[in-house]
Amino acid sequence: MNLSTVEIWTVIAGLAIGTFLIRFSFLGIVGNRPLPAWLLRLLRYTPVAVLPGLVAPLVLWPAATGGVPDAARLLAALATLGIGLAVRNTLFAIIGGAATLYTMLWLLG
Repeated sequence: MNLSTVEIWTVIAGLAIGTFLIRFSFLGIVGNRPLPAWLLRLLRYTPVAVLPGLVAPLVLWPAATGGVPDAARLLAALATLGIGLAVRNTLFAIIGGAATLYTMLWLLG
């Protein structure tokens, strides 16, 4: 599919407007008004819901291996999860997972 420059810029402008309106709905319209307690309670779970959706494709279908799962990434994900559950520290879990990934990539070739 060959798109013209005008079509590409129209898509970019449309996405920019859409993104602005989504952000404005919370920042501009709600503004300084307090949010209801039930909404604040639900918003606490947003990172827990988003992070697995971002990480799972990188572990299960990594682009580096052509979409084929490999042992290094699976072990790194398990190590990150284990470290996170054991020490309850996100930074240590990330560092431990990264160390596991690079160590396994080095060992497995």
